[in-house]
Amino acid sequence: MPVWKALILGLVQGLAEFLPVSSSGHLIIIKQVLGVDLGSGGMFFDVMLHFGTLVAIFAVFWKDIRMLIVEGIHIFVDIFANAGIFFARIVHRDKTYRYVIRSSYRKFVLLIIISTIPTAIIGLLLSDIIEAANSMIIVPGICLFITAVFLFIADFIDAGDKTPKEASYIGAGMIGIAQGLATMPGISRSGTTITACLLCGFDKKFAVKYSFIMSIPAVLGAVVLELKDFTPDTIVSKDIPGCIIATVVAAVTGYLSICFMMSLVSGKKYKYFAVYCIIAGGIAVGYHFLGQ
Repeated sequence: MPVWKALILGLVQGLAEFLPVSSSGHLIIIKQVLGVDLGSGGMFFDVMLHFGTLVAIFAVFWKDIRMLIVEGIHIFVDIFANAGIFFARIVHRDKTYRYVIRSSYRKFVLLIIISTIPTAIIGLLLSDIIEAANSMIIVPGICLFITAVFLFIADFIDAGDKTPKEASYIGAGMIGIAQGLATMPGISRSGTTITACLLCGFDKKFAVKYSFIMSIPAVLGAVVLELKDFTPDTIVSKDIPGCIIATVVAAVTGYLSICFMMSLVSGKKYKYFAVYCIIAGGIAVGYHFLGQ
């Protein structure tokens, strides 16, 4: 694959992963328009693109992610300690259990875990459909129309004030379902989950942060599934430079996209992305029929 095509794909991944316009849908459209076919090496290329955007998330939210990791470890320590206390209470009835969810970050960890469960289940159930959809440009075209609807809804929702402390576990599950449905190419993961967060009454800034951070386990899980059949001989040496460039570009543009999205939380500007999705979806559907 020519380096200029790899650069374009990295740019599209970095921008569309965090802007509410669906990176998967845009990559399918761009690959078909540019005639990109990496064969067996396509899986590795896609994994590296996702790695680039994961780097961007860690770069922007490292303070929060570090605290989530630390508090997540403490949660498991307290759970095991409580298991020991359970048996110790047989002899010493005065022993008391540790209160596990005792901070906002611990609540944040549990919310993400709850959101990840339905996402994983839906992703596995739809895996065959998603694989088939990746070869049809009309599917992301139609799904971009669905994304536009979600984005219009996001602009009409009144601002909430919920932070991790006030967020409900049922709401986290619903947001996870929304993220699971967004595994379909063309349905924006960020647009869908931010809308779901706002419908659950989340503070706008927290909604964007939650949407991006909750994508980490989902993306890592998808990468693991994709790599289970990976072998080094699937990589063509001439495609390695393009892969590296695409990964770096995805990371840099992803970082800028996240910063841009965080700056949009105060205004009702998702409708502009909705209009773009309608136009892009119309072009994809038109390309499908005109290309027959």
